[in-house]
Amino acid sequence: MPSSSADPRDLTQGPVSYHLRRMSSFMMLSMLSFMGASLAEMLFIGWVGTNELAAISFTFAVVYTLQGVSMGLGIGAASVVARATGSGEEGRVKRIVTHCVLLGTVLSILLAIFASRWLVEIFTLLGAKDEVLVLVVDYMELWLIGMPVFTMTFVGTTLMRAVGDAKTPGYVSALGSILHVMLAPPFIFGFGPIPALGLTGAAISFIVGRHLAFLLFIYTFVIRDRMLVGRLDGFLASCREILHVGLPAMASNMIMPMSMSILTRLLAGHGVVVVAGYGVASRIESIFAMVIWAVGMSASPLIGQNWGSGARDRVREVLRLGYVFVLGWGVVAYLALLSMGDVLVGLLNDDPMVVEAAYVYLSIAPIAIGAMGVMNIATNAFNSLGRPMPPLILSLLQMIVINIPMMLLGDYLWGYHGIYAGSALTSILLAFVAFRWIGITVRDAPMPLATGGMTRLQTNPSG
Repeated sequence: MPSSSADPRDLTQGPVSYHLRRMSSFMMLSMLSFMGASLAEMLFIGWVGTNELAAISFTFAVVYTLQGVSMGLGIGAASVVARATGSGEEGRVKRIVTHCVLLGTVLSILLAIFASRWLVEIFTLLGAKDEVLVLVVDYMELWLIGMPVFTMTFVGTTLMRAVGDAKTPGYVSALGSILHVMLAPPFIFGFGPIPALGLTGAAISFIVGRHLAFLLFIYTFVIRDRMLVGRLDGFLASCREILHVGLPAMASNMIMPMSMSILTRLLAGHGVVVVAGYGVASRIESIFAMVIWAVGMSASPLIGQNWGSGARDRVREVLRLGYVFVLGWGVVAYLALLSMGDVLVGLLNDDPMVVEAAYVYLSIAPIAIGAMGVMNIATNAFNSLGRPMPPLILSLLQMIVINIPMMLLGDYLWGYHGIYAGSALTSILLAFVAFRWIGITVRDAPMPLATGGMTRLQTNPSG
């Protein structure tokens, strides 16, 4: 356990296991709150009707694609910031942070405007039709209004983690999710002067909740921690550094939704009930899978800071501890979903056909949760080292070169059961490749020349 006088944001000192637990616990708070709000929203929408449930399921691939831009920027900037923090470059850290927030804001606004013009065509291509198409387009038109704020919050909190602040991002995410859940029932079902708005109400509650949480983020990021600087000199150089990792990360993040889009399109051929079942089941699985995502994302700043300071052995230790945990958790999660999956689905939707379709997913797909955790840790590690191409290549292999043929073959042989099996097998195969590749890279890659120990940023050190 680090001494009380140590700066908890300095991830280059103290036990690696302590830092990984601390970072992961607050990341889990952030992800649990977000996933919990998403699951609660799914529950409320399921009470409204099966068409509404199918409509929200169609949004997953598009939402993940749009969020892939902000995630890519956050990953790119966090990679540079963590390594600069580890080598003691305080001025460079704040400059990169400022320029990343500006770049992310502009791109998210442009992307929201562009997407709003093509919603009908996009969801028609995904297989939505008739009432479901109308519902999903109405929902996304409102959701896009909140996208820039969501992007700025996500990018900013990712950068806070890169400099070692674990607590604040967790609290901001938790607040946004709590407000989302509190506001959803009045807007969805109606309360007093508020009419029952159904799926539209779900979008409104999301927007209002995230905007209110954004105010807390602005206070901590801009006023308390003074993470922004008031000048733009070196903006183009910063963009080049950010996008060196950020562009491949964006591409990787968008490949997954493309694969999800094809999966959704294949499932749509088996009926609305199967799509609705997939929507419910994937939300339940995400609650268990968030643990592995939390470990992978928490490993990223640890690896970045220690690589920047020249501590190769500490990087290896982060990887080892991460792998052991996610593989163990994968076994626990799969057994839990296999034994209780139908009960959990029944809590969200009592339609027997939806329950049956959802349990098919939960009995097959989650067998790959541990493998997905290994893949996630490896890709985060590559990005933290400033090597973005391996994750892009792995994503292309996983989502397009291997996964799509496997899903098509599975669909041909066993219907939608085979779609899920093909996807799970792909994850297991690629996890082994990622494990070997990052191991060789960490062993053989030259270390950066650190300029000194971590310099204290002018931020609250309680993270």
